[in-house]
Amino acid sequence: MNPIIDTFVAPVCLQQIEILVQDEHFLLIEKPSGLLSLSGKNPLNRDSVHFRLIQDFPTARLVHRLDFGTSGIMLVALNAPATAKLAKQFELQSVSKTYVSLVDGYVVNDSGQINAPIAKDSSLFPRVKICHQLGKPAQTNYQVIERLQNSKSTHLRYFPKTGRTHQLRIHSQHIGHPILGCDLYGSKTSHHATSRLMLHAEKIGFDHPVSGKRIVTESVCRF
Repeated sequence: MNPIIDTFVAPVCLQQIEILVQDEHFLLIEKPSGLLSLSGKNPLNRDSVHFRLIQDFPTARLVHRLDFGTSGIMLVALNAPATAKLAKQFELQSVSKTYVSLVDGYVVNDSGQINAPIAKDSSLFPRVKICHQLGKPAQTNYQVIERLQNSKSTHLRYFPKTGRTHQLRIHSQHIGHPILGCDLYGSKTSHHATSRLMLHAEKIGFDHPVSGKRIVTESVCRF
């Protein structure tokens, strides 16, 4: 089998990471669109959320990721015990997350649920595919915020129950409404409709890795 080669080179990101919440165990940060979560194998892709954070927080570890084009809130652990406990919450799906997006066209139903299993395929890299035979279960609930007449698009809020790679992007395509600015799952028109991927991680809820207290934090969407 031929090795997967990633030829993507990220453009320079001039926007800064904003720290929203900080304690001795974790950070909640706001990631700008156009910044990798982790540095790539290509040395030209060294800049990333993790690379920037370890300059000031050498023990920082990502417990989840956001796609390159996605902006919004990320949870970062600052020590090994916190990393283990927070990662376990993601594994058990006890972390709540909401996202907002702009999608192509008018979504008819005011709310709905997308159940479409997702599978990786080396021949499609970096894309994934919907596959009912080999895919892992993936569920996304959504709610219409507003239908925008001028741009013929819909402002959506997502409530993902699972966290598969590219889940929101491919689920949006699956229902016929790709996220605007999406290069992997959009049409030629929807891809070039905006200068960035119109997807933002708006809110996250999790249990504090030491006290157990529920923490819910929001990040303001700027599109």
